[in-house]
Amino acid sequence: MAGKLSPYVSFFLLSFLSARTLTLVHAQKTWCVAKPSSSQAILLENINFACSQVDCGRLQKGGPCYSPDNPINHASIAMNLYFQSKGRNSWNCDFKNSGLLTVSDPSYGGCQYP
Repeated sequence: MAGKLSPYVSFFLLSFLSARTLTLVHAQKTWCVAKPSSSQAILLENINFACSQVDCGRLQKGGPCYSPDNPINHASIAMNLYFQSKGRNSWNCDFKNSGLLTVSDPSYGGCQYP
């Protein structure tokens, strides 16, 4: 049986590699943003929910993340603030399937995503 692994060894290796991959993905910095296909109503609902849970002061007029003043931008920032405050768990970026995890830093200009 040269070249074949027993089912137990295969299971162990797959379990180890899967756990290792999950650990690496979780350890990588991630952000939560709004899906571009989200409706305006869902985006506004997400802003209201997230900002009821975290400080969204940076979205206020004159704040570093106010501009551009549109629902997708404000929802992305609010959703990310919520996601970061809750431990960066994938389920904290669901927002009724309107959230999207990214490994690319969405910060821009003076608006830094934590």
